[in-house]
Amino acid sequence: MKNSIPALGLLLLAPLIPLSAQVKVEVVLDQEQFLAGESLPAAVKIRNRSGQTLRMGREADWLTFSVESRDGFVVAKSGEAPVVGEFTLGSSQVATKQVELAPYFALTRPGRYSIIATVRIREWDGQATSEPKSFDIINGATLWTRDFGVPPPAGATNQPPEIRRYTLQQANYLRKQLRLYLRLTDESESRIIKVLSIGPMFGFSQPEPRVDQRSQLHLLYQNGARTFSYTVVNPDGEIVLRQTHEYIGSRPRLQTGDDGNISVVGGLRRETSDDLPRPPKKTDEAKPAKP
Repeated sequence: MKNSIPALGLLLLAPLIPLSAQVKVEVVLDQEQFLAGESLPAAVKIRNRSGQTLRMGREADWLTFSVESRDGFVVAKSGEAPVVGEFTLGSSQVATKQVELAPYFALTRPGRYSIIATVRIREWDGQATSEPKSFDIINGATLWTRDFGVPPPAGATNQPPEIRRYTLQQANYLRKQLRLYLRLTDESESRIIKVLSIGPMFGFSQPEPRVDQRSQLHLLYQNGARTFSYTVVNPDGEIVLRQTHEYIGSRPRLQTGDDGNISVVGGLRRETSDDLPRPPKKTDEAKPAKP
């Protein structure tokens, strides 16, 4: 047959067969918009349709990422996200790898971006690439800012304090919902330490922030028709307390005591599953023993 392809030709064409037909890679994001410096967690789903069991996660570069802007330029990368962790993926199975990407890409300019994930399969000397997953970097409007000194570590003496800055920002998420963010930087704002999404805001209510004697930020703001969120953040940007208070009898507000401690007065606290520390689980009351 004149149109038949020689066996050698089949071998040469084999590497050109796309692996996406056998291994499908997908990038999943929990949200579509982020502030510059905000945490950017991505989930990579890997579906094995090859009919073989695959071993993955042994090499540091088995899973890599690239980020491109809508304008076509590749975003500068400061390093590779850690992804090592060996596992096996059977045929027809799906595995999900969670990766934090924000520390490794210079996402400082507002705009539209896309993430592409590439999975390398050493046994086949090939790779499978995901479809681009789009997201936006947006600007926030500054509501309040305060410089503070970081308390020195135990035992440290005679050294100038490190100055950091708390900044509250408001952003219109997807042009549908106002969200409140906390931005923690150095004094010059040249170094972003952390950006936290505090939560949705109700209407155009103004948050009530105060800094205590330990340089912790206490933040009370309205997040519902009759509910207020109370959050305490330490100088390292870690949320150490989160509560919900209701407008019952009087409006909740912050109060500084004679000892310098800050607390919520007025209204009524309501326990929720979102509290930090977590509320203790309620157990069923002891039932009387049957005679």
